[in-house]
Parts: sequence; structure tokens; C-alpha cells
Amino acid sequence: MINKEHIAALKNNNPPAIGQLLAQQTEIENIDFILENIGALPADFEGGFFYAYLEHSAPSVRRNALKNIAKLRHNSQAAPLIKALKTEKNTNIRRGLVATLAKQRRVENTSILLKMLTDEDPKVVGHALRGLLYLPKNEAIEKQLRPLINHPNEMLRTIVYKEYFANSSARKGSPAHSQSPDFLKNVVVCADVLQAIKNIADESLHLTFTSPPYYNNKDYSTFASYEAYLGFLNEVFAETHRVTKEGRFLVVNTSPIIIPRVNRAHASRRYPIPFDLHPYLIKQGWEFVDDIVWLKPESTVKNRVAAFSQHRRPLAYKPNAVTEYLMVYRKRTEKLLDWNIRSYAPENVELSRVGDDYESSNLWRIDPVFSKVHPAVFPAQLCRRVVQYYSYQGDLVFDPFAGSGTLGSVAQQLKRYFLMAEKESEYVEYMKTQEALKDAKFFDLAAWAAYVGE
Repeated sequence: MINKEHIAALKNNNPPAIGQLLAQQTEIENIDFILENIGALPADFEGGFFYAYLEHSAPSVRRNALKNIAKLRHNSQAAPLIKALKTEKNTNIRRGLVATLAKQRRVENTSILLKMLTDEDPKVVGHALRGLLYLPKNEAIEKQLRPLINHPNEMLRTIVYKEYFANSSARKGSPAHSQSPDFLKNVVVCADVLQAIKNIADESLHLTFTSPPYYNNKDYSTFASYEAYLGFLNEVFAETHRVTKEGRFLVVNTSPIIIPRVNRAHASRRYPIPFDLHPYLIKQGWEFVDDIVWLKPESTVKNRVAAFSQHRRPLAYKPNAVTEYLMVYRKRTEKLLDWNIRSYAPENVELSRVGDDYESSNLWRIDPVFSKVHPAVFPAQLCRRVVQYYSYQGDLVFDPFAGSGTLGSVAQQLKRYFLMAEKESEYVEYMKTQEALKDAKFFDLAAWAAYVGE
């Protein structure tokens, strides 16, 4: 009887008997069962018998045989893999064959791996590329790898860029990655953000969290056209990208908005701001990370469904808009998150650790906040989560559209520094009355330019 216990006993006590057991099977289900349940292989396991199954008629058998070949410590047979690759049509098995050849790290496999660089499957190309990069440095090979920086697949371009073109050295004169210039800390600038930000040096900030003005939907937002609005945000976030440290985060709170109709002869219009803004951010060099949905109680939003509820006629359905988006981006880098984390002292990493009450899903249920001071106030709880999840104590967080300054207040409470820009003087005057911002330095544009130029 074939069972897992029997297979394990053969593997540990008489490895060649597994090959004999396989040879005795005529049913595909039995062959697959044996191959699937061999498990981890001892270092001295001789599994040459697996290679014959790369020619089996059943894709499942070929796939399971290949998985076991990849586990062999002495996986040095390239010829059966190359032979199988010439006829294999199954996409996943082809990828596995190239990955196994690459894993062998044999100079003798160079020619087949180079051939795979022109394959139509980008994952096959990726496995071949990584295998070639494992081999000793070779100018002839590098000559064929470098042009892949222009490959249409973005993941392959990333590998080549990291290997040959990324400059890992720190920018000359820049502060340590975990640090920011002192003169930027706890500052509020009363000016248009595009005027205020030009005085900030490259890679000065750790996190930006903001809610841009809604297109012509609030009293504080007036733009000539939707294209002009997107163009303005494009400029702001391009500059934000410049001043953000490598690999750090931008979180943008937006939602589709409705521009009411002029009269009953015209229709209202809905603009999908987060979706239209996204392509601009990607082109600037931001990498999309997550979409977080902020869910508000239905009782707190405008009742759009009321007219439909009276007659229920199809085509006229308009649901109540109870969500907004927090679109999370990271400044593109070839470095992993660990590189950023290691730039902090271990004690700061520990002090900044998020508590047990963290939100585990991307659906955040948070009540909105209403204020006579500002028509669109950040809830403190929303700020608290973003600041805790995407920054460390001592980091500098930025809001280019500060409004009533909630981000600054929360940053102070969480032992972060803040930098905020707000062009409306009445909101800045309100900030000056807030206890949490009592230590902030406030500047108009002229004073800010003089201060930065000192």
C-alpha cells in the first residue's frame, strides 16, 4: 500500500527504492502521489531517476518531477533539462526548467540561459537573467544583459537597473537617511505649496500625507478646468517626489467628486480624481503600494439615493458615496524596506513599534470630522494610523495642503516632526491657536525664503 509513511521510510532508509516504486506505477495518480509526498530530500539523496519523468506525457507528472529535481543538493544534470525545454509547451513547467537551470549556477549553462533572454515569457527571461547574474563576471555576458534596461517588462528593467545602473552611494552632503534638516522641523509656511517647496532640498522628508483640494467642489478650490487641476497636482507631487527620501512614502487621500448641475436642463458631473491622478504619480517615479478605503457612516454623507428610492427606475441609481481612498505610494527604489529600517537605531525601531490595536485590513471605518473652520478636516484617527504605519519617531512628515493642521498636531503627539504648507491665512491663524502646535515656527513666503536662505 502506497502512503506517506511508506514513502518517508523509503526516502530515509532506502532512497533507490523510491525510483523502483515509481517505475512500478502505471496510474498517473499514483505517480503524482509519490512525487508530491517525497518532501524534503537528504543532502546525499541520489535522485537521478527523477529526470526520466520530464518526458512523461502527463503535465502533472513532469511538474512534480521537476519540483523534486529542484530540491536535489547535487542537481547538476543540465542535458535532460535542456532537452525537455526544447519541447515543453506548459508555461509553468517551462519557467521551472529555466529556474532549475539557473539555480545550478554552471558556466556550461550560459548559452541556453542567454538564448532564453529572447523568450516571450518575461518570467522565463527573469529566471535566465538571474541565473546569468549568479555566474562569474563576464564582459561578453554583461554586453548582452545591459540592453535589457530597455526591455518592455518593468520587472526585468528593475533587475537590470539595480545590477548595472543604480547608484547606491548616498547623495553628497545629504543628511543620514533617518535624519532631516533641523530648520524644516515643526514649520508652517503660509504660501502656495509650489512656492514653499522649491526651497526644500532633495530627499529631506520621510512621509507625505495629504488630502488635495477637491476640484471645484469646495469654497477653497477653484480651477479653470479639470485638466488644469490635475496639472497642478502633478506639479505638487513631482516636487514632493524630489524632496522625499529614497524608498519613503506618499499617502494621498482623495475620492471621486460631483460637480452639481447648473439647472435641471444639465446633468451633474462626477470626476474620478484618484484614478486620474494615479498615472501622473507613476510617471513621476512613485510606486503604487496599496489602496486603503476609508468607510464613513452612511448617515454622515449626502443622500444621493433618495430620488431613486422613490421610483426605483433602472439607469437612475446613484448610491450614497460613503468611501474615500487613501492611495499609498513609495518613492521607487531598488532597495528593500529593510534597508530603510536599518538606517534607524535599534532602540528607535523598538520605540516606534505599532501597538496591538493596528488595523489589519484595507477597510478603515472612521467617522468624519466636521468643523466651522475648514470644510474638509482630517480626522485625527486617520492621521494617527498613517503616521504610525508609515514613519518612525523622529521622522519629518509633510502636508502640502495642511488645512487646519491636523497632521501637525498628530505628528507632535506621536513624536514626529512636521512641515506644513497652507496658502489660506485664515487656516494658518487657526493653527496658531492650537495647543499642539504652540511650538511651531510660522512663516509667510517672504520670511520663509529669508529663513531658508540664512
